[in-house]
Amino acid sequence: MLFKNRDQIIKNGKTEELKEIRKDILDILSAAICSVDSYSSVKSVIYGKRIQFKKNIFDISDYKNIYLIGFGKASVGMANAVCDFLPIKKGAIITNEQNKKNKNNRYTTLIGSHPIPSKKNIDATEKLLEIVNKCNKDDLLIVLISGGGSALFCKPRVRINDIQKTTDILLKSGADIKEINIIRKHLSYIKGGQLAEYAKCTVISLIISDIIRDPIEFIASGPTYPDSTTYMDAQDILKKYNIWLEVPISIRNTINNGIKGDIPETPKKDNPIFSNVYNLIIANNEIACRAAEEKAEELGYKSMIITTNLEGDAKEKAKYLIEKALNFHTYAKKMLFISGGETTLKIKGNGIGGRNQEMVLSCIEIIANERIVFSSFATDGIDGLSDAAGAIADTHTLEKADEMNLDVWKYLDNNNSYEFFKTLGDNFITGPTGTNVMDIQLIIKLG
Repeated sequence: MLFKNRDQIIKNGKTEELKEIRKDILDILSAAICSVDSYSSVKSVIYGKRIQFKKNIFDISDYKNIYLIGFGKASVGMANAVCDFLPIKKGAIITNEQNKKNKNNRYTTLIGSHPIPSKKNIDATEKLLEIVNKCNKDDLLIVLISGGGSALFCKPRVRINDIQKTTDILLKSGADIKEINIIRKHLSYIKGGQLAEYAKCTVISLIISDIIRDPIEFIASGPTYPDSTTYMDAQDILKKYNIWLEVPISIRNTINNGIKGDIPETPKKDNPIFSNVYNLIIANNEIACRAAEEKAEELGYKSMIITTNLEGDAKEKAKYLIEKALNFHTYAKKMLFISGGETTLKIKGNGIGGRNQEMVLSCIEIIANERIVFSSFATDGIDGLSDAAGAIADTHTLEKADEMNLDVWKYLDNNNSYEFFKTLGDNFITGPTGTNVMDIQLIIKLG
């Protein structure tokens, strides 16, 4: 069962109708997660002794040895699938899921920290690079990439303390994931296509996308894909958010040295190192949203996917989605609006929460007295720095908050959405899901 507090969430519906709607939302979200399960997604591209994805076909018998490395929140499931079906000689992955154990002796699981990298991430990365360095021309290296890989796969050009401080500043700045990863690439020896420089063999990267529109160069900072960005881009982003002078001087010096050409740029698309590198996206947000739509139809809903490219300020985008639902004319008794993507959140307070819980909190007053149920869910099971995956609210949530003396605006101003929904019993608790395809919002409008 995906939701550990499933019974509580359903029970919190004030009417039998709302209890049923809440149950349906949990079932729809569960179906969405199942569709992008890390093990199943990898298994779907393995046919006997071949890896096949669209027009790409790789016969395993063409290679002398097969090695495996992986990094990201979905690494364990992905690695289990590869090792169940292919003869891996040696492998290792880095994940942040301490409760996830591998079931194969063909690979080693290493634990790193996320979203702030630590010394153990660097040590784990060196273990993976030892495997990459074993690969010869006739070998195959399978690289498993998923969200969280930017923090977990870490070989920085500066001290780890400076990377930690810079990462913390960036996460609070309002910069989106692509902007953050542009900076990460240019402070690293392995991101932005640089891992391909280490590999002297054929490389196949199997990727679960956690970025809007699936830009491979930004997923986990694109370690096996050509980088189109520059050191100047990294500097421009830090200046755009007025944090250039806040980051450590070692960061500024590295970027300035790169701009001057004293440090080589990340490898570009004309670099021959990519001639034998293949990057395949095997799961993404669109697949999850389509699965949600299919489950909703099964449950008797009329449904519509608004977008799978939702981005921008979390609170503003939440209001946009609610207004879209309220202004949509339909004769359906139960209408479901689905959206997916990844919004951003500028942290001003010192509370606990994340973009999904904040999205829902920001709309509670808007949906009061409307026949609307709104939920937002982080597919990795972790919203911000909280242990929740998101939250749900309905027409009676504001009324219940008032009864419990919870001031919505006070919690919003302090970015403390987690404590608000924890008090109500309306946050989603799943623990790590083992996959990561950004976020999903479900809005149910009752006729």
